[in-house]
Amino acid sequence: MARRATPPFRADHVGSLLRPAALHAARADFAAGTITAADLKAVEDGAITDAVRLQEEAGLQSATDGEFRREQWHSDFVYSLGGIEQGELSPVALPVYRKDGQLSWQPHATAITGKVHLAQTVFGDHFSFLAQTVTTATPKLTIPSPSMVHFRADLSASPYTDYHEFRADVAAAYAAEVAELYQLGCRYLQLDDTIFAFLNDPAWRANAVASGSVDPDRQHEINVHVINDVLAAKPDDMVVTLHMCRGNYQSAWFSAGGYDYVAESVFGGLNVDGLFLEYDDERSGTFEPLRFVRDDQVVVLGLVTSKTPELESKDDLKRRVDEAAKYVDIDRLCLSPQCGFASTVEGNALTIDEERAKLELVAATAAEIWG
Repeated sequence: MARRATPPFRADHVGSLLRPAALHAARADFAAGTITAADLKAVEDGAITDAVRLQEEAGLQSATDGEFRREQWHSDFVYSLGGIEQGELSPVALPVYRKDGQLSWQPHATAITGKVHLAQTVFGDHFSFLAQTVTTATPKLTIPSPSMVHFRADLSASPYTDYHEFRADVAAAYAAEVAELYQLGCRYLQLDDTIFAFLNDPAWRANAVASGSVDPDRQHEINVHVINDVLAAKPDDMVVTLHMCRGNYQSAWFSAGGYDYVAESVFGGLNVDGLFLEYDDERSGTFEPLRFVRDDQVVVLGLVTSKTPELESKDDLKRRVDEAAKYVDIDRLCLSPQCGFASTVEGNALTIDEERAKLELVAATAAEIWG
């Protein structure tokens, strides 16, 4: 087995990183009107430069900008698409769980105000700065999956009368985004998706049935179809992976359950080059659903948790990789944290030094497994 020359890499990571104190302060100052947008960008540029160095020094072959210019992992992108705006706050807060208690999160509605289209390349400037900043690592851009746009969208005040037409426009906008990112030099793109994992949670599916908002029996198949439409014209030398997440908000999560419910249709049907899968605790289920992964796909096992600071044991990580290798050839496996460290601006309950230790552990363990 050899070090991988193309992504995803033996030691990889999902994307978001903890914001440094100076960046939090600058965002607060900008919100208060005491500094300009240019001032904030200068602080972001410096923080991203430091974050790239952290990733490279930790031994990673890919680097992101830590999503430092975003408020949330998905909303900044979604509301940048033409025909979509941030709607009203939901009157109902969603429960978010963690081992020592429960939080709540109040999402905004996604308002479809016109025909969905790509008004301009989203995060194109983010990628260009990242590409200029890396020295040894491959620049990796993360964007929310199209599932996050069309899932539960309310078309009542939109120009759409047909969900098929709406989803086709979402796919076309994303396909245009992929093409424009490629022109900017992006060769490693990740789609982040929570819906596939949420559909594995029986309680979540039951709530969906009660609300009448989605068809939980078919939603994963619909999402696969839209993503495949997005990637139909993807250039061969552009790697696109998909990360499946059960929620990552201030060290808490939204759902639980193995991948069994969606595995056959999703693992076997998605036309992506790799899958980043959460496997950091008992909420993730067994490795058995990996038997449905296609032979041309790489699986990145998210065995190291980004939610807590305690370091995993190398021996335990190696043992779990061996278990997964019963279903996917070990030469098509890689290692990463199960999710980002800061899917929202607040971040998880770790320090930057603890985050660095997690990334170093991933790199060191991967080197011992794969050489």
